[in-house]
Amino acid sequence: MSPLVRIWQVGRVNYVKALQYQKILGQPHDGHQFENTLLILEHNPTYTVGIRSKDYSHEEEVHLKSLGADFHRTDRGGLITFHGPGQLVVYPILHLRQFHEKQGTIGLRRYVEKLQAVVAKTCQSMGLQGCKTIKEFPGLWVGPKGEERKVCAVGVRAGRNIVSHGIALNCNVDLSWFEHIVPCGLEGKGVTSLTKELDRYVPVGDVIPAFIIAFSEEFLCQFCEFPVSLINKLSKEES
Repeated sequence: MSPLVRIWQVGRVNYVKALQYQKILGQPHDGHQFENTLLILEHNPTYTVGIRSKDYSHEEEVHLKSLGADFHRTDRGGLITFHGPGQLVVYPILHLRQFHEKQGTIGLRRYVEKLQAVVAKTCQSMGLQGCKTIKEFPGLWVGPKGEERKVCAVGVRAGRNIVSHGIALNCNVDLSWFEHIVPCGLEGKGVTSLTKELDRYVPVGDVIPAFIIAFSEEFLCQFCEFPVSLINKLSKEES
């Protein structure tokens, strides 16, 4: 039987609220079995650093905050990146043992590969061809060798076979936010968006259906709506 995944399109939320949602959704509710969820949203302007960026200086943090963005240290993989309006952020909260291929269940490395394949299919559906991965650098890239531009960041966290965090696909995000950092610690690498590459405005809302289709094809799952009762419960817990 195909695994069932709930879809919750949250809209625009701050980073802390999204972290709270991930923490709650990563646990069973009211004694019920764990349920897989795609948390789909946009963030307010926020710089985040992963577990390999603990030495990011206080002065740099203060400077980034002075630009009008939030700053958060996280437990995901990866280095510093930016999240903001115009960027499709998807946090799959999944129990990997519920997802299978011919070779068996999906491990963490294979999960990241499949997640990147979902983004590549999504970009192709929107008209952007040639998205690729670079072995030593996570994420999705476009452009010739040596001139690659990053269109999507990938950073995940795993514990007890449950994954969280996920992808951030630049749709029409203001790319000037990235000029204040070295995104993901990649010196000499550029950042781009679907809007820039396709030379037309690409709203986040137009990309979400393509992502959902690509995810279902890659992970062989079925989708259902996120229950309103749980949305109301989460809203009460955060207040």
